[in-house]
Amino acid sequence: MDEKYFPEKIEQKWQQYWTDTKCFEVEADESREKFYCLEMLPYPSGFLHMGHVRNYSIGDALAWYKRLNGFNVLHPIGWDSFGQPAEQAAIKRRIQPREWTEQNIAHMRGQFKRLGISFDWSREIAAHTPEYYKWDQWFFLQMLERGLVYRRESPVNWCPKDETILSNEQSSGGVCWRCQTPVVKKNLEQWFVKTTEYAEDLLADMREIEAGWSERVLTMQRNWIGRSVGAYIDFPLQERDEKVRVFTTRIDTVFGATAIVLAAEHPLVATLVEGSLLKDDVMSFVNRVREERGRTTSEVVTEEVEKEGVNTGVFAVNPFSDEQLPVWIANYVLINYGAGAVMAVPAHDERDYEFAQKYTLSIRRVIAPITHAEEASGFEASFDEDVSAEMTTAETGYGMLVHSGEWSGKLSQDAMNEMAAHAETEGFGGAAVTYRLRDWGISRQRFWGAPIPIIYCDEHGAVPVPESDLPVRLPERADFTGTGQSPLTYVKEFVETECPTCGRPARRETDTMDTFVDSSWYYFRYCDPHNADAPFDKEKVAYWMPIDQYIGGIEHAVMHLLYTRFWTKMMRDLGLVKIDEPVKNLLTQGMVTNVTKTNEWKAMSKSLGNGIDPDEMIGIYGADAVRIFTMFAAPPENELRWMETGIEGAVRFLRRVHTAVYRWRGGFEGVLGAMNEVQTNDAQKSEARGLRRVTHRTIERVTHDFERLHFNTSIAALMELMNAIGDLRATPENATHDERFAIREALEAMVIMLAPFAPHAAEEMWEGLGHAGGMLQGEGSGARWRVADAELARQEELEIPVQINGKLRSRVMASPDATEDELRAAALADEKAQGFIAGREVVKVIVVPRRLVNIVVR
Repeated sequence: MDEKYFPEKIEQKWQQYWTDTKCFEVEADESREKFYCLEMLPYPSGFLHMGHVRNYSIGDALAWYKRLNGFNVLHPIGWDSFGQPAEQAAIKRRIQPREWTEQNIAHMRGQFKRLGISFDWSREIAAHTPEYYKWDQWFFLQMLERGLVYRRESPVNWCPKDETILSNEQSSGGVCWRCQTPVVKKNLEQWFVKTTEYAEDLLADMREIEAGWSERVLTMQRNWIGRSVGAYIDFPLQERDEKVRVFTTRIDTVFGATAIVLAAEHPLVATLVEGSLLKDDVMSFVNRVREERGRTTSEVVTEEVEKEGVNTGVFAVNPFSDEQLPVWIANYVLINYGAGAVMAVPAHDERDYEFAQKYTLSIRRVIAPITHAEEASGFEASFDEDVSAEMTTAETGYGMLVHSGEWSGKLSQDAMNEMAAHAETEGFGGAAVTYRLRDWGISRQRFWGAPIPIIYCDEHGAVPVPESDLPVRLPERADFTGTGQSPLTYVKEFVETECPTCGRPARRETDTMDTFVDSSWYYFRYCDPHNADAPFDKEKVAYWMPIDQYIGGIEHAVMHLLYTRFWTKMMRDLGLVKIDEPVKNLLTQGMVTNVTKTNEWKAMSKSLGNGIDPDEMIGIYGADAVRIFTMFAAPPENELRWMETGIEGAVRFLRRVHTAVYRWRGGFEGVLGAMNEVQTNDAQKSEARGLRRVTHRTIERVTHDFERLHFNTSIAALMELMNAIGDLRATPENATHDERFAIREALEAMVIMLAPFAPHAAEEMWEGLGHAGGMLQGEGSGARWRVADAELARQEELEIPVQINGKLRSRVMASPDATEDELRAAALADEKAQGFIAGREVVKVIVVPRRLVNIVVR
């Protein structure tokens, strides 16, 4: 061990040691408790940024902590290596996506190793390898066989810049999730995964993960799934055979319906106006709305948009009242909600009210607010039915039905149940549940993705590729034209093939799969990464899964994190796994921000000029200092503001610890016994005893904070312990046996607790303290997380505030175990308190054990 702290030399030494000894490689071991620690699969963009450093430093700290506590820790790494950026780079740099991707992986792998992240590199996977995407294709075929995959023409969200389809999740807000380009609509044949089949499971199974996931993420998923409980009603069109199906969550308001309103994309639109004098006006409006909607996503409805509509001249019949209702088309009704049509009830729906006011539709009140007294007495006559003139806003609450035929006088909830049952009995409706969630469109018009294993035959249509022919391999090369069609279309040797059914000439599907397919199941593959015969071995997955701690960004709440929950349930139903949920605990870490040229704190970005190169920081300060800073500067879920002075502080701290270990490294000869085994002696009253108390309080505190992922307070506690070690006046030359024992105990505990944050420095210091073989696998090294001695960690005395009528007047010292009577007596006997009590009556004494005493006088 060198006298000075040289991070580059130390880090290279221990990185080589870890590689040579393979000490982070693990296998399933039923005799040991497992811990699966995982950060989200990185995309190989070329360079790690400080957000990566923070994310993986958090995961690595937890992995080290669990190893030191005796767990069998799986901490793997791989690459989300398919995707559009590789094709953009191919066009820009005139190289193939594979070449660009693999260069980036090689560079980022080196960066991870320079950071010293304790990955099990023997399990490394990459989505772009045939060994991996073979199983993407296999899963596709399993879902196709079970009706969970299907093909249809559909308006898709299209990014004109990346020239590819986006899912609803990827185009939320009307812009591309990757490049922020406004999304447009385009009709294409594409493949869908039936995620809606699992909507109820996705909601119900949230109870399994509520304790370990943030409520923010769960709420985002609930809202995205968007479960609505209501009823559907079929409204027959007058003098026509067709019916308009409407979904409503308020069937109790059906007698207040004054129009039926369709989405512009509703399939009945063209039929309604065929041969009508209004056809040109109606279709002009419809086409304009469709065009406007094509510039956003179908999931976006902004209340600020002015409600517009056109009357078709057609009437529908309300099956409850036999009343004729005009059929309109409006821009505020969405084809992807319910059935793409609504019954307009202006008196009780805000959007319908706004629409009715503009187009002078009738407004009819059929729900009256009630009180408990009125509930039993009946008061329908006191509410006018037509209130078009007097209403200034919609009344959206529940209440008692009025002017609603046989249901008048019933409460909303009772009426809704009865009316849904009546609709079902009469054959024109019934109770129903709908979801905002839509099936997942996985077709992408790109080369760099997993080929969809389908062959098109003129005679047999879409034919699945036989499993024995998997993987369908990507060609090594393709020409990138930027036309919007998949480059695979122009690769003759890929496209031209034979039909598996009849052997005649056929063509392959040229769309590839959405990259979220790759990331929906990758952590199952980590459990058995080299299996050539199956996606994974069931027994190995049963041992390692679910993930005990998953770490990544909040931006994946309704994309990756929703898809992967679906995928797990699908695999469960295939009999591959026995779990319902893949992730037990989820941490969504905050962004790393830096000041821009305009003096704003924003997420680091090359375009904003506020990015920081981790390699540069490692070169100047060392990986351990960079890691400590990213975990000390803020709680993990909060934004971290970049300050280079913070790294300098981390270096100073590491130097202090290193210097103390070097100074004392040979000073413990003759100091026998392990921690918690030393016999009570005169040190009980010495400074050594005080240091031992600080050591054990620190162990207790850091252990508690680690379990809560409070890394910043853990590091602060270690700094305080270092101060306590420095405050001890003993030196290696004059220290007593008790002082040597206390210092040895403190330094060993310090080094072990430091290892999750600064593993290179900790390994070097552990060796300097006389332990050979590394912290994780040296025989008899003793590098195990220390357990706090409860007696030593207990504070000997507490300072208890004494208040008089709520104002602080004094403080008394008391044992942490002092009873309420003892605290009351101590406070009343306190000299300062007596000065405020003298001559006054003590009305009562309020005691909060271990916290305060409040004496009330008058």
